[in-house]
Amino acid sequence: MTGKAFQWIFAAAIVAMLQACGGGSSSSSADARESPLSAQATLGKKIFEDVSLSASGRQSCASCHDAASAHAAPNDLAAQFGGALLDQQGERSSPSIRYLSTNSAFHFDAEGTPTGGFFWDGRATSLQDQAARPFVGAREMANTSVADVIDKLSRASYAAEFQRLFGTDIFNRPDDAFARLTLALQQFQREDPALRPFSSKFDEFLRGKAGLTEQETRGLALFNRADKGNCAACHPSSKASDGSHPLFTDFSYDNLGVPRNTELAQNADPAFFDLGLCAREGGDLAARTDLCGAFKVPSLRNVAVRRVYFHNGRFKSLKEALTFYVQRDTNPEKWYPLNADGTVDKFDDLPPAHRASVNTSEAPYNRGPGDTPALSDAEIDDVIAFLKTLSDGYAP
Repeated sequence: MTGKAFQWIFAAAIVAMLQACGGGSSSSSADARESPLSAQATLGKKIFEDVSLSASGRQSCASCHDAASAHAAPNDLAAQFGGALLDQQGERSSPSIRYLSTNSAFHFDAEGTPTGGFFWDGRATSLQDQAARPFVGAREMANTSVADVIDKLSRASYAAEFQRLFGTDIFNRPDDAFARLTLALQQFQREDPALRPFSSKFDEFLRGKAGLTEQETRGLALFNRADKGNCAACHPSSKASDGSHPLFTDFSYDNLGVPRNTELAQNADPAFFDLGLCAREGGDLAARTDLCGAFKVPSLRNVAVRRVYFHNGRFKSLKEALTFYVQRDTNPEKWYPLNADGTVDKFDDLPPAHRASVNTSEAPYNRGPGDTPALSDAEIDDVIAFLKTLSDGYAP
């Protein structure tokens, strides 16, 4: 049997297995991807791309969520800059906003696992709530108030369109106008096919219209194996029970002990620590110290086109990020600074009191110094080859 024949037979077997896990046909058909936007969503798209709604006049939602970059940051900065002069560095990296339409508000599931919510710490309850925050964020679009945003909106080129949809007097009611502005943004994110295209090679593989190479097939197996990458534990790769294609996130949270990033200005203060879930605004989880250092599990769709990784943008390449995953515990000296006595200052982006909450029980983190990493360098390359099949816009 030739290698190519084996490849197609093996690929077909995995397709059958993944389809059996979910059953049915994919809900993400070509017809769905080509559906037109509603009037509200069309308006939301214009708002999303409008730089005039910022204090600087040079920043829009699309500035940090660039369509050409799979709706993530268009550069390799650890955090984007905003403010009235675009000189205020943000606190965290800008995640992709694709494939969020099925996400839910933050909650604890039946097993007590924190799940859902928007932003790295889940503080926003919906796409609408998420869309509202940057307009008045001092390090983002930096408007002084909701009224300030609406004043700018009333002078936008599409202001008359906004009035036709929401009433001629809408700009006289800034709070109502802002609620409708953010509602339009939510509708745009829910409807725009570009934000949920399901157009990767892996999607075509699941539809039985494309085959994976031998390396991609090996990478998928390593991705799924609990004793190897164990990636599917948080990034499910099988179809859902309704037959829909996987989102490669379970919308949960994890504490990975990512090294401190000196590129973030806030980290110049040695007493500062970004504690994530337990320290989010409102203080609703302040008592849950076990959640300190936990951040949202992002989707791995389009992960290969990203230019920074993790909430603090610590890593700049997918190879480096995956190597950290599997060598964090076997070779900690590669990732963390040394203490004065020569010991490794492991998990240095957390205060010592919270370092015990870092995930050290699941593979590939269940190893110690000197142990063999869960993935070899060649196996990491295989996983990366598979992850590249998750990039949207596949053209055979």
